[in-house]
Amino acid sequence: MIVYKAFAEYNTADMDKLTLTLKDGTQITGKAFGAFKESEGEVVFTTGMVGYPESLTDPSFKDQILVITFPLVGNYGVPAEELDEEGISKFFESNRMHIKGLIVSDYSEVYSHWKAAKSLSDWMREYDVPGITGVDTRALTQLLREKGSQPGKIHPTDTEPSKEFYDPNTVNLVARVSPTEIHEYGKGRKHVAVVDCGVKNNTLRSFLSRGLKITRFPWNSNPFRYEEAKGLKFDGVFFSNGPGDPENMPETVEIMKECFERKIPTFGICLGTQIMGLAAGARTYKLKYGHRGQNQPCIDTATERCYITSQNHGFAVDPRKLPKEWEVSFLNANDECVEGIRHKTLPFFSVQFHPEATPGPTDTAYLFDEFVSLL
Repeated sequence: MIVYKAFAEYNTADMDKLTLTLKDGTQITGKAFGAFKESEGEVVFTTGMVGYPESLTDPSFKDQILVITFPLVGNYGVPAEELDEEGISKFFESNRMHIKGLIVSDYSEVYSHWKAAKSLSDWMREYDVPGITGVDTRALTQLLREKGSQPGKIHPTDTEPSKEFYDPNTVNLVARVSPTEIHEYGKGRKHVAVVDCGVKNNTLRSFLSRGLKITRFPWNSNPFRYEEAKGLKFDGVFFSNGPGDPENMPETVEIMKECFERKIPTFGICLGTQIMGLAAGARTYKLKYGHRGQNQPCIDTATERCYITSQNHGFAVDPRKLPKEWEVSFLNANDECVEGIRHKTLPFFSVQFHPEATPGPTDTAYLFDEFVSLL
């Protein structure tokens, strides 16, 4: 067993301590913040420098214990909830926090920002999420890169966790973050069906800002049945980001296959790319430690231009299994894994990264315009 001690020494001797125990036996102990409780999930790391309010509310992080590699976290607090005219949050990517725990090097108890309403620790307590600070996150990240992401448990330091570990990738996480009802937004001339596998709010904002009407469906609700029942017509279908293994949601893959049969313009982001790959006849596989952060370089295979992208995923499409009528449209410049696929003649395309950003760069926001041009 490898045991990492906290590198920061605190003056208060009776401060609560929490320990992260990984499935491989590694233990890391530090000072607790947020909720003081036991929790478990898949331990992953993200390389983003900012954007924790957006990341922690991203449904793609469902049931994950997040390690932030940037050393200082919490210094600008958390904003108060504000809704736009459509009832969509302006600052958060969903209506709640989705992580199971947060591991940081240096949590700042003092925060300062003109929009800040509370501390990160107080916000985490609202959602019963524990955090650990004062630990060597560089060592932990190196371990995850070498051994891969793995299940872990947060628990009080003076207790021993059980030997059974929960692996979120064995269950359908999408069913836990997708809505159970259908919602409509906007009044645009063009109408897009959004199959919500854990959609981020900025994706909805990106469509609405381009003058579209959107109808948001649960992950297993077929938009074409709704179309027939309501006597309306969708101009395109979008498949969102979301958590977990895409092979746990065959119902969504079948909806995508019907899009192909109808030849309707179809766009996917993140998990939507994996769903598109499966619907096309390819396979997906789990990455060793995934891509999470706002600095992933992706190359457009048509132009060879490199874009810096925001990402959050642990699975990818196997390009060797793509049928000949499909092509890889983007590649990751670091490991050359698939970052986008496109049908060669029909209006179906998707990207593994997040063109809506939030957090992250907006270099690839033009892809929303490309989809709109197909409608």
